Amino acid sequence: MKMLPSLAAITPRRAHGKSDAAPVEPLALEWLTLAGLLGFATWLLGVRGVWGLLLSADPTGLTLVIIVIFFTASLWCGTRTRVLQRERAALAQGTHGAGWAAEYLQALRARPQDGGAPMDLLLERTHGPHGTAWWVNGIQLKLGLLGKVIGFSILALQIGKLQSFDPTQSQELLRQLTTGLGVALLTTMVGLVGNILLGLQLTRLDRYADVLVADIQRAGLRLDAGKE
Repeated sequence: MKMLPSLAAITPRRAHGKSDAAPVEPLALEWLTLAGLLGFATWLLGVRGVWGLLLSADPTGLTLVIIVIFFTASLWCGTRTRVLQRERAALAQGTHGAGWAAEYLQALRARPQDGGAPMDLLLERTHGPHGTAWWVNGIQLKLGLLGKVIGFSILALQIGKLQSFDPTQSQELLRQLTTGLGVALLTTMVGLVGNILLGLQLTRLDRYADVLVADIQRAGLRLDAGKE
C-alpha cells in the first residue's frame, strides 16, 4: 500500500529561484483593516448619538437584532479568514501533516475512477460553511423588509383609527405617524447597510477559497505528472 505523499511533495516546484504558485495573500490582514474601519465607524456613530437614535426610534427591536447579527457574522468571517489563509500557507510552504490538500489527494487515490467525489469533498471544506453565512446575510435584508412592513402597518393602523380631525390632537397624531414611518425606514436602512458590508466580506472569502481550490488542484496535477 502506497503511502500518501506529504504536502512537500505536492508543493509547486521552483524555477530559477521563484515559485510559480500564486502568492499567499494576507486575507486576515485585509479583514483586520476592515474590522478597524468598522470599529472606528461604530465609535464615531456612538459619539454622535446615532446608535441611541436608531435604537430609541425602533420599538420593535429589529434594528438591534440586525446589528447583533451583522457583528456576529463579521466575527465569524474573521475566524474563517484565518482558516483559509492557514490552509493556503501550508500548501505553499509544503508543511507536513493533514490538511485539505492531503484529504483531497487521499480521496483521489481512494477513488481514482470517480474524480468528482474528491472535488465535492474539497468544495465542502472550502465553500461549505459560506452557504450558511450567505443565508445569514440574506436574513439581514429580510429583517429590514419585515421592519418596513411593520412600520407601514403601524402607520396604516394609526390612520385607520382617525374618525375626525381634531387640531388639538395633531401633535400626538404626528408623533404616532412618525413612529411607524421611522420603524419602516430605519430598519430597512440598517438591513441594507449590513447586507452590503457582510456581502463584501463573504465575496472576498469566496474568491480566496476559489484560489485555494485552484492551487490544490494544480498541486495534484503536478504530482500525477511527476509519476508518469
